[in-house]
Amino acid sequence: MFRFVLLMLLSTALYAAEPPVDIETAAKIYQDAAMREQVRSSLATMPAHVRQMFAADVGAKLSDQQLDAVSAAAKRGFRIDVFEAPALHALAAGLDAPTVKKTDMFLVSDLGRRMVSADVATAGLEEVQMDKIMNGELAAASTPQRDALFDKLEHASRSTESTVQIFLSMGQAVAIGTAVGSGREMAAVTDTARKAGEASRAALEENMREPLRRYLAYSYRDMSDADLKHLLAFLQSPAGKRYVSAYIASLGAGYDAMGRRCGEQLGESLRELAQAQLDVPTAGPPTPAIAAPIPRQ
Repeated sequence: MFRFVLLMLLSTALYAAEPPVDIETAAKIYQDAAMREQVRSSLATMPAHVRQMFAADVGAKLSDQQLDAVSAAAKRGFRIDVFEAPALHALAAGLDAPTVKKTDMFLVSDLGRRMVSADVATAGLEEVQMDKIMNGELAAASTPQRDALFDKLEHASRSTESTVQIFLSMGQAVAIGTAVGSGREMAAVTDTARKAGEASRAALEENMREPLRRYLAYSYRDMSDADLKHLLAFLQSPAGKRYVSAYIASLGAGYDAMGRRCGEQLGESLRELAQAQLDVPTAGPPTPAIAAPIPRQ
């Protein structure tokens, strides 16, 4: 019945998609979801992860001085002020008025506030603790029923797919930015980075799904089974699905911007090093083939 009515509306031109919302409206959702606090918590570790990405690429063979330039570029690129503008624009583009209304009602509810508080608390943990959570060394008591709920929550929130996409997009942005900064052909680098990312996507998703389910289970360990069912109901609702998509797009846009800024800074630094050292090619070392930071194991 619903499908028939929808087709009738489309055929008579009476159906129209809701328009995106403005930046101010998106900023309210951004604030209620505490996106700034959660992203900011991850930024301190980014220089080390980006350095590891380049150091692991045996094809690049970067010197210690060049790796120091990588770390410095990551510090300049991975900043909250670089993240926020593109993230807010993507969030606004992905939301509509009905979704904002229902999402905001959820986020300011008791359950919504507890969810956000739990997200912020886990995001702010030391990296050693986070590794223990994702490895299963630090876990909350559970039951088969709760395990099943968290499995559904992981899929409904699309946490694995979105995390992998952010890794890949960020790695590609760093590679492209480095090419631009050092004066190399961007199209070839873009194609190489994209192919490398797509080749590693399935393996990354397989390796990260269970660690991210553990992450969710630990984050929401103080929620009752009834709470988890209410949270799942929201995420599986039309408004929840659209919010999840907009949230993921927002994170992707922000991390992509930071990756590009990092790459541009790095390209300039590598070019300067190359010009200062006769034994380093002026075009700089080859762009790393790795298209994503190495995830925690």
